[in-house]
Amino acid sequence: MAQWNPWHGCRKLSAGCKNCYVYRIDSSFDRDSSIVSKTANFNLPLKKKRNGKYKLTAEETVYTCFSSDFFLEEADQWRIEAWQMIRFRSDLHFFIITKRIDRFQVNLPLDWGDGYNNVTICSTCETQDRADYRLPILLSLPIRHKAIICEPLLEPINLLRWLSNSIEKVVVGGESGKNARVCNYDWVFDISTQCIEKKIPFHFKQTGARFVKDGRLYNIKRKDQHSQAAKAGIDFFN
Repeated sequence: MAQWNPWHGCRKLSAGCKNCYVYRIDSSFDRDSSIVSKTANFNLPLKKKRNGKYKLTAEETVYTCFSSDFFLEEADQWRIEAWQMIRFRSDLHFFIITKRIDRFQVNLPLDWGDGYNNVTICSTCETQDRADYRLPILLSLPIRHKAIICEPLLEPINLLRWLSNSIEKVVVGGESGKNARVCNYDWVFDISTQCIEKKIPFHFKQTGARFVKDGRLYNIKRKDQHSQAAKAGIDFFN
């Protein structure tokens, strides 16, 4: 899995940010996660090996800006150059998750049109309130590849009104870390049935650290959270 973090640091925005994994990791190094700065890998898509080949090889999916938010205000000027690199590396597919879908059009490339074919934009919605606010914006934007991420899932969410044909996938997951909030299997299963009804692919990514099923609370180790989710067998591929 290729990762590209052109900048690091973020500001907490909504309920899903409370136990942010970036803040959790940074705290172990006495690093202030609220300070936003370019990384040494800012130009990773253009970096080459000694043999002249790109470090990021063609056809890779590049998980982009996972230590920040691509549409963060502090990164507005840097994002112009980041978009240029994304456009130049049309042989890669850039996967971007954001809580700031309402800022998507700030410094958008002039040639964006109806979207770059090598970019997937995913809007998160951890609660019904955030779904009702962010998803209408996502659906209205000129983006070729759109997805919804309900992670960490903090309560039941009804997505039905937003599950249009333009949504390529819905991903759901619980929260990790020692202070993780509960994720309930009933909430996950309900979203899976909504996706099946609308024929939208669904993926249960991880249980989170505190997972309730059939009224019982399970404390699940980080290494087992993905495999336990897979055992539920509720993924849907249209």
